[in-house]
This record gives sequence, C-alpha cells and structure tokens, in this order.
Amino acid sequence: MDPIKKRTLELTDEIIELRRHFHMNPELGFQEFETAATIENYLQNIGYETTRMAKTGVVAVLDSGRPGPVLMLRADMDALPVTETSKVAYKSRNDGVMHACGHDAHMAMLLVAARILKENTSSVNGKIKFVFQPNEEIAGAVHMIKDGVLENPRVDAVMGIHVWTPVDSGKIAVTPGPVMGGLDVFKITIHGKGGHTGVPEDAVDPVIAAASLIQTAQIIQTREISNLKATVIMFGKITGGTKSNIIPDKVALEGSIRFLYPGGPDSEEKPTQRFIRIAEQVCATHRCTCDIDITHENIPLINHKEMTDLARETALEIFSGDSIIDNHTIASEDFSEFSAKVPGVFIFLGAGNKAAGADVSHHHPEFNIDESVLPKGVEMLVRGAHHFFEKADRLSFLMQT
Repeated sequence: MDPIKKRTLELTDEIIELRRHFHMNPELGFQEFETAATIENYLQNIGYETTRMAKTGVVAVLDSGRPGPVLMLRADMDALPVTETSKVAYKSRNDGVMHACGHDAHMAMLLVAARILKENTSSVNGKIKFVFQPNEEIAGAVHMIKDGVLENPRVDAVMGIHVWTPVDSGKIAVTPGPVMGGLDVFKITIHGKGGHTGVPEDAVDPVIAAASLIQTAQIIQTREISNLKATVIMFGKITGGTKSNIIPDKVALEGSIRFLYPGGPDSEEKPTQRFIRIAEQVCATHRCTCDIDITHENIPLINHKEMTDLARETALEIFSGDSIIDNHTIASEDFSEFSAKVPGVFIFLGAGNKAAGADVSHHHPEFNIDESVLPKGVEMLVRGAHHFFEKADRLSFLMQT
C-alpha cells in the first residue's frame, strides 16, 4: 500500500477523535480559546512552534530547510449559535453553540495532515504554513490578513477543504472559477408616521412600505440581472410595531444579497447598488424615508485555474474519475479573502450519507457528517501539498515572482 494512504488510515481513529472533541466543545467566533489551546498542544507535541493571530487564530510553519515556495493550508475554527438536537454521543456540551457547518472536521483533518507532512518533510521543497482561522462565519479571514498571516514567510498559494453534505460521500468537487457566492448583509429602517389603524389616512404606514419593498426587490434578479448570473436577495428578519391596532412609526428589515460572479457588488451587475436604489424609491413612493446599512461581508470565492488543475490531478490519485465533480453554491466563505490575494483552490469533500445520519443541510441543528470520508480529506491535503512542490517549476504564477 502507498505509504501516505497507509499512514492516513493508521491515523483514522485519531482524526475522528479530534473531530468529536471539537464537536463536543464548540466555541463561537473569536471565542475559540479552548479550541486554540487544543490545536496548539497537538502541534507542539509533534514538534511545531505555534503563534497566535487575530486573538484565537493559530499558525504553524513547516520549514523544509530547502528553498522553494510557501503553501498555506487553512482550516476554520468557529461554531454557530445553534442548539444541537441530534442524539449522537459526541453532542455539543455548550448550550446554544454547535459545530453545524463542519469546521470541527476541518481542524481535525488539517492537524493530522500537519503530522503526516512533518513525517515526510523530504517531499517539501519550501515551506508549508498551517493556518487555523477563527470566526469564518463573520469574515475572520480579513483579521488574519491584517495581522500578517500571508507574510513572514510570504504565502505563494493557498488550499482549503470543506466537508459538504450536499455532495455524496465518496465524491469530491474541484471546480475552476467562481464556486461560492459573495455576500452583502443589509439592515434597513423604514420611517413613517405612527397612528391609529382605524384612521390610516392620518398616518404614514411603514409596514406597507416594507411589504412593497420585499416584493419589489425581487425584480433585481428576475428582471434586471441575467439569470445566468446567480443573484439571490433574501429577507430574514422583520421587526416593527407594538399592538395590532397601532400603526408603527418605523419597521426594520434585515437580509442578505448573494452573488456568484467576479466583482460582486463592484461588478457591472451591481446588485447591491440596485437594491439601494429600489429601497429608496419604494420608500419614497409610500411617503416614507429609510436608513440603509450595508455590510460587505464576503467577496465571491474564485478558484485559480492552475491550483484547481493541480487539485484535480491530486484527487485522481484518491478518487475514481467519475467521483470528481463540479460544485457551485451561492453560500459564502471567507476563504475568498485569501484566494483573492494569492492563487488558491477550495475543495468540497462529499460527506452526505443518509445511512450515516448525514443527510441534513449545513447550519441545521441536526447537522452531522459521514466521518468515513475524513481520511480522504487528510490525504487530499497531504498529496496536494506534495504535488504543489513537485510541480512548482511549472506553475506560471510562481515563475512570475
């Protein structure tokens, strides 16, 4: 048996044990103190020096002692404010907090990959930077970049893996170009004039303005932007009013704008600018005013062609050819911040398996994964790193540096 595959299989129990430990002890973004300590202890025990970034982020570097490029391998650390309702033995011990997106698996895979890569340093001609990033759910990557995670040593390329239950176990998605959506989050307060519901003509009703805005905003993706360019506008929260017979003086709306094309809000489609225009004009039509707050949370995640080709070649050594698929999603991921600055590839590891209880969507209170796929995820990271250094002299973006 191939030595990398053999070693990965030998460490299967360790991968699962780590994943379950993280699952039982989830922590929210920038609060991953116990998580960070566990990561540090593991890495230090196998010979790495670790540093902290962005409060709870952990970074370690494998230096081969030989000249060459720097590859960054990244895993996210944070959990979600979700109360777990599954019945697994390793259920979350922290009320109201749960690893409902797979970050527990990402950390476990990267830790074991760091162990195997350290045992095989002879295959590394350069450096590998292992990055455990906090607060992915709210764009923690930006904070890591500000703290210098892409420098000292300067990163030349980046790779990440996400377990993905919408893709069946045994399959892996390695796709060039845009693969995950950009995300803008909006908060709108519509101001009217309160009054009695029996005398509505004396008031300026922000409720009907809000209802009209929710409907009218849908013309952006159905009438103004090509349906070949995925754009989704969703309202997730509406608040206003105190009593059924009182017209409130204001209504608050919150939601998201997602887009799956380069440029996002700055592209020629300009989904967010269109949304602002419609919100202001709808409110004016109803004699209301509005305050609009937009948070640009994530940019679209775009896979670099050469890094994607390298990852697909790697996947062919682990998966059968028909198990390597394409996958796109309008969901967002702040790995996009890294891949916008250095060539990167983000891979979806299929982890959906009804028999294993892994048949619900991410962010669901019963979310779980098929743990049998985790060794293949580790193998993708290890072999992907080896292939990166083997093919470094043929990667055009390295020739330019």
